[in-house]
Amino acid sequence: MNSQNGFLLSFIKYGENDAVLHCFTEEEGFQSYFLKGIYAKKNKKKALLQPLSQLNFSILPLRGNGIPTVSKFELVKNNDIYTDIKVNTVIFFISDFLSHILKYEDKNIPIYVSINHFINELTKRNYQAHLLFLLAVLKIQGVAPLLGDGKFLDPETGTFSQGICHQQFNEEISTLWKEALCAENLYATKIHSSLRKDFLDSLLIYYHYHITDFKTPASLEIIQQIFE
Repeated sequence: MNSQNGFLLSFIKYGENDAVLHCFTEEEGFQSYFLKGIYAKKNKKKALLQPLSQLNFSILPLRGNGIPTVSKFELVKNNDIYTDIKVNTVIFFISDFLSHILKYEDKNIPIYVSINHFINELTKRNYQAHLLFLLAVLKIQGVAPLLGDGKFLDPETGTFSQGICHQQFNEEISTLWKEALCAENLYATKIHSSLRKDFLDSLLIYYHYHITDFKTPASLEIIQQIFE
């Protein structure tokens, strides 16, 4: 029997009592698992199925085609973060985002560690952590902007230039990118509440240029409403 630690990204109900889980695991990257009986009336473990919960899965040996089946699962670490509506919204947005960009990702320890770091920031009620996490992922994937003397970030080339190249990347937003990229502690970067929406929009524009087949998360509208 195989044991895996992983972050739950999403899950869908299958039939009356079963579910299919989509996870990003420490040792095998993105994986889908079949979980029997989780929606049965007496099963209390369905409460553990929270986006970005870190779980340990015991996986049955795969026979034939199909996806691996979970024989049992446990919570690796209990984080009391799901009662805060802002944190909950951030988690929902990031799990939606990761479900898309990691679905073809193999083992990637830096990504796995960065998700854990991000969740630790949420336990401190760092309500801008999702913005900086998106930047952290760009750095890990090797597509973050190259630092230069220019004042304006060109999202298409990933370089800083002397003249504005995109209306979303004005001097204020471009400076914020540069400060975050240079920061010794990324999550210590201060983003004024009045700039968070524009900074998030700039991040998504950059992702469209540099991440293949990137789609804006459906939960974007919700997170923007919460942080207005």
